[in-house]
Amino acid sequence: MTNGLHSLRGMSMQWLSRFGAVCGIVLALSLGVPGVVEAFTGETTVTSFVVGLGAAFGAPALYAYQLRQADAAGRFGAFAFAVNVIGLGLFTGVGFALNLVLFFLDQAAVAAVLDGPTRWAVLGSAVVFVVGSVLFGVSMFRARVLPRVAAAGYTVSLVLLAAALAPLPDSLLSSAAHVAAAASLVWLSAAVWPVPSTREL
Repeated sequence: MTNGLHSLRGMSMQWLSRFGAVCGIVLALSLGVPGVVEAFTGETTVTSFVVGLGAAFGAPALYAYQLRQADAAGRFGAFAFAVNVIGLGLFTGVGFALNLVLFFLDQAAVAAVLDGPTRWAVLGSAVVFVVGSVLFGVSMFRARVLPRVAAAGYTVSLVLLAAALAPLPDSLLSSAAHVAAAASLVWLSAAVWPVPSTREL
């Protein structure tokens, strides 16, 4: 009975890791492909739509990364994951609103919406997201379970997108940050894909 429970638990963890890895790749594509397109066209309805929906795949990916490094990352890793997943949830809402709601309004309406508590909610969400991304990136770097270059890329590119580049007009620099974030996410997602056990071969 105990062996059966351990087997089911192992299968569940493998499924969650695979699901998170797939979500990480979908998230990466939703950042990288629009980033490349916008380098030539600027932000469009299609790219805005893809970016706005793609952020929803972030939480399962983050869970898969933490699942892989949890033992090595310890309490700091658990804390960093908690802050990052909360910040990601907040920023997902911000991304959805900016890309799928405010994008389709005229500038006067956008200014009116952001002239009040909404502005502070957006800024607060960005701050929590940046702090969480930095903490979790540091936890991945310290744990040495996931690729350290990918962990550094995750940290730097997401912070640039949220803190420095999001308020600015689209440019080659913002497109490069999108592509760097995508590459880091694909690398991390590939690293957490579970290796089949001998029973699965």
